[in-house]
Amino acid sequence: MSATVTSRVSSVLRKGLFVDKVAIVTGGGTGIGKAITQELLYLGCKVVIASRKIDRLSKSGEEMKQNPYRHSKSDLSYMQCNIRKEEEVKSLMDYTIEKYGRIDYLVNNGGGQFPAHIEDITLKGWNAVIETNLTGTYLCSREVFKAWMGKHGGVILNIVVDNIRGMPFMGHSGAARAGVENITKTMALEWAQYGIRVNAVAPGTVYSETAAANYGDLDVFGQAVEQIPAKRLGETQEISGPVCFLLSPAASFISGITLRIDAASSLYMHPNFYISDHKNLPPYKWSDDPVEDDTSSAPKSKL
Repeated sequence: MSATVTSRVSSVLRKGLFVDKVAIVTGGGTGIGKAITQELLYLGCKVVIASRKIDRLSKSGEEMKQNPYRHSKSDLSYMQCNIRKEEEVKSLMDYTIEKYGRIDYLVNNGGGQFPAHIEDITLKGWNAVIETNLTGTYLCSREVFKAWMGKHGGVILNIVVDNIRGMPFMGHSGAARAGVENITKTMALEWAQYGIRVNAVAPGTVYSETAAANYGDLDVFGQAVEQIPAKRLGETQEISGPVCFLLSPAASFISGITLRIDAASSLYMHPNFYISDHKNLPPYKWSDDPVEDDTSSAPKSKL
């Protein structure tokens, strides 16, 4: 059977890419989740962010609402939701549909863990991490399927971790995220017939103030640099861009994968091979200048 080739008159990666689209981002008020939310807002999306801690969520939400550089057709709402609680997850879906009439994208970013040796993890601590990272992802995905995507299609994106070499001191989190990677593949297969794509993103060591606070006095980030070929930590915006690509129509033939965003650290280190310190792979710096766009309410550059 031959494929039909359609000539393209513009790029799929165009201005206002997500105008009239609606996304839910769990854990969308801090760290990587906040960067994803901001990226979606810049591209015209309507976003509902959810978290268990309403005070921090509302503060971050109001801050992002005031950002003059987000697209004029974007919108942001937030609500408290413990993704481990079935009824709260259902309420999140109901709220989003009532507010915006649809759910095109679900970003399962909410999660958490604490450092501990496996033998020192209590059953309570183990269950808390498994329920937050694995069960929470399952509940959100199941309920978005039932509430909207099962009849209308959509895209689910799961944020995991770069755990290909195991996760010393984070065995509970590594086990939960490995489960998420596997269920990502299963959902991609089972739900393809409903027009749903499902992928995962596995960030390497990415710095954010929220993440740093989880580790207290442990120099997790400083010690990690030696293991990263780029010889630096990742930045949250370096995750949000690839996430939005996987949500977009540009990735319409991509489903069931885990994209590792780690500057090749999952491939390193090899015996007898060492990468010296360097500064030759710097992060891309997003400009604070508003994008010239007639559909945006942002102030125009004077340049």
